[in-house]
Amino acid sequence: MAFKPANNIQDLQYFGEFGGVNPSISDSSTYTFLSAKTMFDTFEGNADGCYLYSRHSTPSNLYLGEALAAMEGTETANVCASGMGAITPVLMQLCGAGDHVVSSRTIYGGTYAFLKNFTPRFNIETSFVDITKLEVVEAAITSKTKVLYCESVSNPLLEVADISGLAKLAKKYNLKLVVDNTFSPLSISPAELGADIVIHSLTKFINGSSDTVGGVICGTQEFINDLRNVNDGACMLLGSTMDSLRAASILKNLRTLHIRMQQHSKNGLYLAEKFQSLGLKTVYPGLKSHPSHDLFKSMMNPQYGFGGMLTIDVGSLERANALMELMQDRNLGYLAVSLGFYKTLFSAPGSSTSSEIPEDEQAEMGLSDGLIRFSIGLDADIERTYNMMKDCMLELNILS
Repeated sequence: MAFKPANNIQDLQYFGEFGGVNPSISDSSTYTFLSAKTMFDTFEGNADGCYLYSRHSTPSNLYLGEALAAMEGTETANVCASGMGAITPVLMQLCGAGDHVVSSRTIYGGTYAFLKNFTPRFNIETSFVDITKLEVVEAAITSKTKVLYCESVSNPLLEVADISGLAKLAKKYNLKLVVDNTFSPLSISPAELGADIVIHSLTKFINGSSDTVGGVICGTQEFINDLRNVNDGACMLLGSTMDSLRAASILKNLRTLHIRMQQHSKNGLYLAEKFQSLGLKTVYPGLKSHPSHDLFKSMMNPQYGFGGMLTIDVGSLERANALMELMQDRNLGYLAVSLGFYKTLFSAPGSSTSSEIPEDEQAEMGLSDGLIRFSIGLDADIERTYNMMKDCMLELNILS
């Protein structure tokens, strides 16, 4: 039977302590034992089903992790306090002093800053490359390389990674392929395409209500156990633990992700086609003009579409800011970072979510001042939204 990630979430069955249809929330930081030996065994990791202290794990966190692992098709998952709280321990667990990472050059600004500015303190170096060119990726691999790192759909330029091709390279050189799938949950299933570890910022589409910060690491039981190891596990020792109340909240929202992604994608494709027809420089994986359109189609789970992220380039930061301010004034969305909300969010990445990347490097990768990143909302009448956005552009003389 074909891999159906939403079905895998739906097929999980949990009952609360008193028969509730939602699992009970474990609102405790520490747990009791009937015997001292069981406490010792649990601390050593040998008492399955027992809980010691909430930085290790909680029932609520395990429920959410199990659901996300089912979505991504991995053995298990570990939830963290933020997206960066998932990304950083993975890289620190896989790399030590003298090791090397090959990363996409177009990634989230926080990830870029971590690899560019922070990990060199530990003598971990990174080569940033055009991830869409496998020959360039392969040429950057050295005897010290341990990790290939990319985003399924990159932030903010919406470049698409050839995950199967990268997985073959990783296998050839005995590397771990780590894929951040934040922009394309359900639409792309990296583990099914050969990725070793899949990361999400749960803050975005998966939670979907812009009220929670969270992250997840999906992988093998062995790797997740390593991350949780009390002696040398990066998740355990860096302490990026998710709160149980937040885990329970995200689990409830996760159950509607498939419906929301379908609407985000439907609205995204509609606006992208309309914007492109106006002569705007529009980037969206669902457009045939996107250089990786066919690649995305070959990887995607078709029922969830091409996602809710698109960009347009209006030529200058001044025009971009004027348009975003006017669209917010007309209640077409919010001038805000992040993504996956029910309303459309828009920002100029060069001066916000990618501001950690130096201007010369932004220019080299094609991140211009006039670029606006849209996270398209769940608007019921997307035609009306488009017409109002078009009016804003006409008012500001953005359309020639």
